[in-house]
Amino acid sequence: MAVIGFIGVGNMGGGMAANLAARGHEVRAFDLSADALARVADKGCIAAGSAGEAVAGADAVVTMLPAGRHVASLYRETILGTARPDTLLIDCSTIDVDTARAVAADAAGAGFTMLDAPVSGGTAAADAGTLTFMVGGSEAGFARAEPILSAMGKAVIHAGEAGSGQAAKICNNMILGATMIATCEAFVLAEKLGLDPEKFFAISSRASGQSWSMTSYCPVPGPVPAAPSNRDFEGGFQAALMLKDLKLALDAAKSANASVPMGAQAEALYQMFAGLGGGGKDFSAIIRLLSGEWRPA
Repeated sequence: MAVIGFIGVGNMGGGMAANLAARGHEVRAFDLSADALARVADKGCIAAGSAGEAVAGADAVVTMLPAGRHVASLYRETILGTARPDTLLIDCSTIDVDTARAVAADAAGAGFTMLDAPVSGGTAAADAGTLTFMVGGSEAGFARAEPILSAMGKAVIHAGEAGSGQAAKICNNMILGATMIATCEAFVLAEKLGLDPEKFFAISSRASGQSWSMTSYCPVPGPVPAAPSNRDFEGGFQAALMLKDLKLALDAAKSANASVPMGAQAEALYQMFAGLGGGGKDFSAIIRLLSGEWRPA
């Protein structure tokens, strides 16, 4: 079993670190939140006093941080100067492709193997160990990382060289953001046309309108008991995080000169929803904006 430094054990990272510990790894965790650190300590992780303490002597380091600037700062100011030369570096944050590639280049220049490995599946999958990892980096690095990532996920897929994991993640989530809006619009329209939501779900979930947004995260309560719509849209994947991912996709599209009109419309709607106070709700709560039922707290 490996000694793993895990930095960033919030809503997503907490479940991931706990699963590594449950698989027998020695997980030295650090987070700026004392509460988050206490939660993973209760699940078998060792609470480190600093990021440097978590990294020192580790076989591998896993990071799960909010944005590219946090990743760049942590790696350049702490990890690259503290980790052993043979330490495998895995960043599971969702950040912009350019920063992912720049930090990977810095790591390679310092003699490290680094991978970008953002995830899909949300907090439920993080807790259950059923995430999907989209991995960018060398073939050799992927082979080293796969056993560690497999302890936290159901699928670990090599997307290509450095930055490819981030590219795959933002493209995937652009699909997710747009399909959720279309799914919400369809339920709103179905209700106004007199269709029972349960019956519409029974039809559409087995017809050509089927999607992950429909069958796993149905935005109306009832048809999918585990969906956040049954919990007043609490938990799950916050609308603010979907907005962040859509902004990353639009930035990447601009830099690559790609046309993404649906992605742009989805970003505009989530921007509106977040601006009206919906950022903390699950992203499927945008159905309330589309139905005219959203009432900011």
